[in-house]
Amino acid sequence: MNFLELAEKRYSVRKFSNTPVEREKLDMILQAGRLAPTAHNNQPQSILVLQSREALEKLKGCTRFHFDAPAALIVCSDQSLSWKRPYDNKDHGDIDASIVCAHMMLAAADLGLGTTWVCHYDPDAVIREFSLPENIVPSSILPLGYPADDAAPSARHADRKPLAGTVKFI
Repeated sequence: MNFLELAEKRYSVRKFSNTPVEREKLDMILQAGRLAPTAHNNQPQSILVLQSREALEKLKGCTRFHFDAPAALIVCSDQSLSWKRPYDNKDHGDIDASIVCAHMMLAAADLGLGTTWVCHYDPDAVIREFSLPENIVPSSILPLGYPADDAAPSARHADRKPLAGTVKFI
């Protein structure tokens, strides 16, 4: 399958089977995140891998959008490492974490696993529940696992603006 086919096939999985994610596949997903480009190649990402029952229970205190996945990745950025644009000091940690997240989502889809990008969570709860130091800022959560047999894309999944609606040639 080529990249555009993979990108089109991938959807936000909101119903997972309880089959555990194999370590080999998890390592490949994390490797895809490690290879993601980051501003100034500072690689400020910090990823929490949640697999234990205890960690997944803690996640439920941070978001209702955990979808009872058998694993989850909390993608964070280390603000002490993230590049700051010199003109306005814009911190690119969140952007870098988003690129890492996208790489891992597509790698998971390529391996037959599902994810959904969760940004609706209480960041203070994540910091508290997972004892994050001050410089580590949560960016997104990826529930991860095998889609349930009856999992399906939302009706809006294929709704995409035409290129002319998002691209301007100058």
